[in-house]
Amino acid sequence: MLKVFNTMTRQKETFEPITPGVVNMYVCGPTVYNYIHIGNARSAIAFDTIRRYFEYRGYQVKYVSNFTDVDDKMINEARKEGITVPELGDKFIAAFKEDTAALNIEPATVNPRATDHIPEIVAFVQDLIDKGYAYPVDGDVYYRAHKFAHYGELAHLNLDDLEEGASQHTNDEETARKEDPVDFALWKGAKPGEISWPSPWGAGRPGWHIECSVMSTHYLGDTFDIHGGGEDLIFPHHQNEIAQSEAKTGKPFVHYWLHNGFVTVGDDDEKMSKSLGNFVTVHDILKTVNPQTLRFFMATTQYRRPIQYTQQNLDTAERNLERLQTAYDNMGYRLKDAEAGNDPKVEQETRQIVADYIDAMDDDFNVQNGVAEVFELSRLGNVYAERPVVFAGTLKFMRQTLAELLSVFGVKLTAAAELDDDRIQGLIDERLAARKARNFERSDEIREQLKNQGIILEDTPQGTRWRKGN
Repeated sequence: MLKVFNTMTRQKETFEPITPGVVNMYVCGPTVYNYIHIGNARSAIAFDTIRRYFEYRGYQVKYVSNFTDVDDKMINEARKEGITVPELGDKFIAAFKEDTAALNIEPATVNPRATDHIPEIVAFVQDLIDKGYAYPVDGDVYYRAHKFAHYGELAHLNLDDLEEGASQHTNDEETARKEDPVDFALWKGAKPGEISWPSPWGAGRPGWHIECSVMSTHYLGDTFDIHGGGEDLIFPHHQNEIAQSEAKTGKPFVHYWLHNGFVTVGDDDEKMSKSLGNFVTVHDILKTVNPQTLRFFMATTQYRRPIQYTQQNLDTAERNLERLQTAYDNMGYRLKDAEAGNDPKVEQETRQIVADYIDAMDDDFNVQNGVAEVFELSRLGNVYAERPVVFAGTLKFMRQTLAELLSVFGVKLTAAAELDDDRIQGLIDERLAARKARNFERSDEIREQLKNQGIILEDTPQGTRWRKGN
């Protein structure tokens, strides 16, 4: 029975989708004014892993993740680069797709852009005004936070105790226009030279929060299963989404709220963020780090826990991933002399590992316990591959199972046969001949030559096998 930790209730709850067999989920995407950093990637990877597990368990997933392609940061950066805001958005949306593809993140079912939904946003805001939840002032429109009875519940905050400026998008001039300091902007009147769209309140652009209410309900309906994002979005962003959406529709907005932990850096575990200037972009790190290593590193920490980004932790992830690839290769190598048939006992042990894996992952996507079962399967595979007699059916079953379990984490294992070519095999044959002739100098030269090309040789009782190193 699959359980998820609901931020709203602060407890694990049995997951029951609105439509049996279908999961509708919305995950807040990036503001596209720069390359994504590792903290952004953590959220994308965490919810991609959750999505993949739902799919592994047989659910059909509709996954919507937006692009915020207009706000103050976008306007300022476009001005610096001497291009338009849409051109800046196009540039970094393309970069986002390139970086996430490298990390084997499945494309969203829909990636809506805020600027493609301006008429709906205007209509949504007007509806809130008509219902008395919002009010226009000098071209801006603000939401009356005190009018929404449940404001603050998601973050477990008392509205009366909230400090001025809690929306994180305010200034003294703006505060003076509000009825209450905690009211937040739904629509912002345009300043001279800024990108804008027409509205009943004058030319302007959407506030930050309104776009997600509009796009999520547009694609998933007034009520949907899961809303996700980083824990820094709990307040005010997600709280404001609830206030806007439920005031408009009169229906519950989301059944389960899921939030991922931060990526931290340094000895003091400081949160990684662009505002603090301590971030590393995925675009840069992938120049030196294998994307599969980064993916494995981030996907195998339970989504609610923080991740400490260090070179040591990356190195550990690389070694662990190599261990799994080696086990996969060991089983594949033994296929060449395997007998036809199956070993029912070993296959039953494999099925038990899968059952334990599912038990772990059903517990709020506990990937740490899940990956422990993956390593148990790799150990079983290594032991079986060392037996004098092995069966082809069992080897194929174990390899396929190992690959399937790892695919939930977005990790791809590569079959050795796909890497083989005449050049590598020729050098291996030459090395074997050199060793038989006791020409160990030439044998070592060939090993070193292949190592320099990323090919690792392993001498086993069944012969010399090779694999690609990370």
